[in-house]
Amino acid sequence: MLNPIQNCDGKQVWRLIPLLEAPGHVQMAIDKWLLAQHKSGKHPPTLRFYTWSPPAISLGYHQRQYPEFWQNLQWRGEKLDLVRRPTGGRAVLHQGDLTYAVITSGISGSRFQIYAKICQFLIQGWRSLGVELRYGTAGRGYIHNPNCFATATTADLVLPDGSKLIGSAQLRSGEVVLQHGSICLQPNADLFSLVFGAESFRSVELPGNLSLESIITALTTAASDCFAMEIQVQPLSPSEWKEISPHRDSAPGGEM
Repeated sequence: MLNPIQNCDGKQVWRLIPLLEAPGHVQMAIDKWLLAQHKSGKHPPTLRFYTWSPPAISLGYHQRQYPEFWQNLQWRGEKLDLVRRPTGGRAVLHQGDLTYAVITSGISGSRFQIYAKICQFLIQGWRSLGVELRYGTAGRGYIHNPNCFATATTADLVLPDGSKLIGSAQLRSGEVVLQHGSICLQPNADLFSLVFGAESFRSVELPGNLSLESIITALTTAASDCFAMEIQVQPLSPSEWKEISPHRDSAPGGEM
């Protein structure tokens, strides 16, 4: 068993890595490194939020079928990254979205029960922002659709009108779980149509006064409550960057 760090009140202490903007392969390397570190007992449970720059398409670990033209897509003069996640699921377009990641352990139950326990902080956080979410229901043809946001499964969260706001994926390694997910905030209709086809795009209606900062604050507060833990803000250190990406001299920009 892992021995979590606790504060003087007996609460578990989690690390919060500040918002980070970086290429997709870097973000996935960070998530995999955090999973391995937590499994080895060297690192506490972690919550982090990040964005993808340049825009990218992430593929599920087992996803082998996807359109060949994705390998050479250009957007505004820049090639779209094609990145494979360590988690399952189908393709996600990362542009105008916010990604969350939870790396923790000791949550018992089936895969869906673990999803539900982790997703509770997302439901509670968005409710505090005036947005009600519910779990989706996969439609027919789900397994054959390469687009994660085309349908919503019981592991996804949808708005009252049925449009999908959050698509999540999970990897379990022993008692340790990595769950990360894309929160669809301001998708570009043209880019979405370029990748998945015009018929696949569905706009997301959210309150107009929401900023990235207010969303992250609400979700962090909800996580502290749902996981009964104390947050310790700690950016990735230079030595950690070397372990995560040994050929990189410095951290990507955007860490705040």
